[in-house]
Amino acid sequence: MEKEKDKENAAASGADGSEEIPAKSCADGAGDIPAAERTSGSDVPADGAQPEEIAENGGKELCAGDASPAEGLTADDLKYKNGKEVAKSGLLGVFIGLAVIVPGISGSTVAIIFKLYHKFLYAIGNLFKKFKRCAAFLLPIAAGLAVGFIVGFFAVQRALEIAPFTVIALFAGLMFGAFPAVKDEIKGAKRTPQRIVLFAAGLMVPVAVSLLSTFLAEDARSLADLSWYHYLLFLVLGYVMAVTQIVPGLSATAILMVFGYFTPLMDSVHLSYWRENPQIFLVYLCLVAGFAAGLFIFSKVLNKIFEKKRETAFFLITGLSLGSVLTMFFNPDVFAVYKSWAGGSPFALDLALGIVLFAAGVAVAYLFVRYERKKQ
Repeated sequence: MEKEKDKENAAASGADGSEEIPAKSCADGAGDIPAAERTSGSDVPADGAQPEEIAENGGKELCAGDASPAEGLTADDLKYKNGKEVAKSGLLGVFIGLAVIVPGISGSTVAIIFKLYHKFLYAIGNLFKKFKRCAAFLLPIAAGLAVGFIVGFFAVQRALEIAPFTVIALFAGLMFGAFPAVKDEIKGAKRTPQRIVLFAAGLMVPVAVSLLSTFLAEDARSLADLSWYHYLLFLVLGYVMAVTQIVPGLSATAILMVFGYFTPLMDSVHLSYWRENPQIFLVYLCLVAGFAAGLFIFSKVLNKIFEKKRETAFFLITGLSLGSVLTMFFNPDVFAVYKSWAGGSPFALDLALGIVLFAAGVAVAYLFVRYERKKQ
């Protein structure tokens, strides 16, 4: 009898004698995975997962509470582990600062490359609720932002005046080389008609803004003798500029150009201008207040969107990011260069140098993307 039972057990186990291993459910092992490490790419099946939830996350089922990296984050995940992470956040801030000066640069795209995007949104959205930890995370970014703006204003802006095409070509190469990092966010996701439409819409938004800023923008406006409604406009502009810093692919510079305030604001940063027009500080205050409100409010909105429709939202963001790269070669500054070339100005050297710098930017950015991929 015992031999017969042994034979039955062996047959149940398989001809090679290997035992059947039961599938592991979320309840069996999800608790062993830190919340920050559980993402929508988890291959642990969720008991009772709905079909639409699975489709939303690239056909993969999720454990309860693991809808996206944004949803799984806690304040403890914001703690820097070493100086390298602090430096990466500082560099992110530099690109955010440069984005105010150079059309097409997206600090949020850099945040995606560095795997800091969701942490960045979480820290801003929860700044008042969990101030100590969020402020500690944002401090290097704020310091980098200040450095990026100063360097951008005094160095990059001057370089743009001397050789705009070559400088923009370098930054365009960096953004284009970084684009695969954004595209990775939708890798393996289901291409539905809705998502394709969102991608196309995202692609067209930066192009439309670029066309407006180039052909239909207001002439440079004066910042003197302003009425009360101008200050309300600056509050709104500050809010919109904040949105451009947390949504990859949008350009604060292009927005200011559309309304005719980019050049006047750049020209206002001067001691003699401040002495003659002290009311400019009220303009700065309105812009900063609107910017702060935009960061705080819209980061919360984005966090909610990512919790529910992360991959769908990233189809829109991927389109925005690609469109922003295209518009770097078509904005008021570069269009003026094209007109001068058409008028007979020598362009062979500028064009050749621009192509070389664009290729160098693509290579450097893409190598960094590959480096970050290997770390994951």
